[in-house]
This record gives sequence, structure tokens and C-alpha cells, in this order.
Amino acid sequence: MVSAYEIVEIARKTGKVEKGTNEVTKAIERGVAKYVVIAEDVQPREIVQHLPLLCDEKGIPHALVDSKKKLGVAVGLNVAASAVAVVDAGDAGAYIQEASGKPRSKKKAENAVAPGEEKTEAGKDSEKKTAK
Repeated sequence: MVSAYEIVEIARKTGKVEKGTNEVTKAIERGVAKYVVIAEDVQPREIVQHLPLLCDEKGIPHALVDSKKKLGVAVGLNVAASAVAVVDAGDAGAYIQEASGKPRSKKKAENAVAPGEEKTEAGKDSEKKTAK
């Protein structure tokens, strides 16, 4: 199994990530985070304490890692990173699915297609009405 550090590295290279507690919090609240990694050695702990709760509330998979320094390196920084959110998984999508332990994308794909189809059908109906 791939580690959370490796998932962050792959996502950084092939997708998009947000770094830091404030940016990660925004990504979670906006619902754009696909996976969140939180360092356990952040002091004071209150800085990142709310992130797992937010992730659970929004249904976003998350992982705790032992070192903020290693997390910073994984995300391409020369300094430590308290938290990282994967916004666009890129090639890390399958690893995120594996890490979360459940096939989440199938359900999301079904939900994502249905509204798009409805919009398309509604658009066609309105075009027909306009043409008449």
C-alpha cells in the first residue's frame, strides 16, 4: 500500500494540492478536497485539531502522518507543512481510493452524471419549445 506521503507527492506532480492549515480548511469547507493529510507533530495541537472533524462531516478521506517536516518535503516545500489537501488527484486517484478503504468514486460518478444528463435533457426541451 502507498503511504500518505507518496499520495501527496504523486498528486503534487500530476494534480493540484493546497498547503497549510488555512488553505486546507477552505478546501474542505468548499468541498473541493479529495484527500487530506494532517501532521500529528504540530504544536499546539489546536492548530489542526478541527481538520479530522471537518473531513468526517464532509465525507472526505483523511490520514494522519507522523512528521510535518516529511509532509513539507512531500509537497515540495523547504519548510514543514501542517496539513495538505489534494484538490485534483491526478495519477493518485486510485491510491486515494485504496487509502480510503471504500469505492467512493463509483457513487460520485453516478451522482455526477445524472445532473448533467438532466441539464442536457432540459436544455433540449427548452430548445424544442423555442423552435416551435
